[in-house]
Amino acid sequence: MLSRVFGFGRRPFESLSEQEILALAISSEEDDGRIYRAYADGLAENFPQSAKVFEEMAEEEDGHRDSLIELFRKRFGERIPLIRREHVKGYYERKPDWLVRPLGIEHVRSQAEAMERQAYLFYVEAAKRTTDASTRKLLGDLAIAEQGHETLAQRLEQKHVPGEVKDEEAAAEQRQFILTYVQPGLAGLMDGSVSTLAPIFAAAFATHDTWQTFLVGLAASIGAGISMGFTEVASDDGKLSGRGSPIKRGITTGVMTSAGGLGHALPYLIPHFWTATAVAAVVVFFELWAIAFVQNRYMQTPFLRAAFQVVLGGALVFAAGVLIGNA
Repeated sequence: MLSRVFGFGRRPFESLSEQEILALAISSEEDDGRIYRAYADGLAENFPQSAKVFEEMAEEEDGHRDSLIELFRKRFGERIPLIRREHVKGYYERKPDWLVRPLGIEHVRSQAEAMERQAYLFYVEAAKRTTDASTRKLLGDLAIAEQGHETLAQRLEQKHVPGEVKDEEAAAEQRQFILTYVQPGLAGLMDGSVSTLAPIFAAAFATHDTWQTFLVGLAASIGAGISMGFTEVASDDGKLSGRGSPIKRGITTGVMTSAGGLGHALPYLIPHFWTATAVAAVVVFFELWAIAFVQNRYMQTPFLRAAFQVVLGGALVFAAGVLIGNA
């Protein structure tokens, strides 16, 4: 880890010979071609048209690699030294975001632009360190090609991803985000905020002990979060419903459920009972309106109807808790 952070054991770029610079360029082009194909594979199911863009960009990288290998053979023979970007101090690295599924289309596009910009800077610097005319020319041509890849990506996108397709892909990505994160998170927040109202406020008015009330709220919130999280994971594996990873949904649901309950349990860390209760009531008010906002923003529920349902339900549960606590 320390060697990666401080560069121990790495070669300075300035110390590389022309042979090593060409070998580094070859390995970098091979890696970038594989990354683009990994992007294409990750996008193929949900964004097939954008996947074609990255397939063609991978083919472009293959062409660069072939040109570099041909030049290397002419100058240095058949044996290409093993030197990769992680062996060179200060050389750009590639984050392994192509391993993450599902891939975000806009994130992938921005990563591709960054990759081409970094490759352009490498070829510019590499060309400065070469004395052979043919090598300098090829590196300069590759720098121009990498700089023009943004234009290439735009041309390929216009070819494979016209405006209406791009809009459809963006809508599909938004829909997947809602199904995997927003919907489970909203269900958890509603359950945590509303279902814990009764036990917390019942304990508060029954005991008038802020610490005991906090413990009840903490137990109710964490217990509800664990229960909701496991329920979400077990209820749907996401394969047929298209709701995405059950683990991601379960974690989202569990965390938001616990957060919803802890929101009005934490005020009872305040020693004064009525002050803690007043703060908790204010927190509940904002929690319920936040739920209504999320329903309106992501679930297309009319705001007034969402507010009426959430606030009315929360008020009834709150009242139940107070009545039971005072019984």
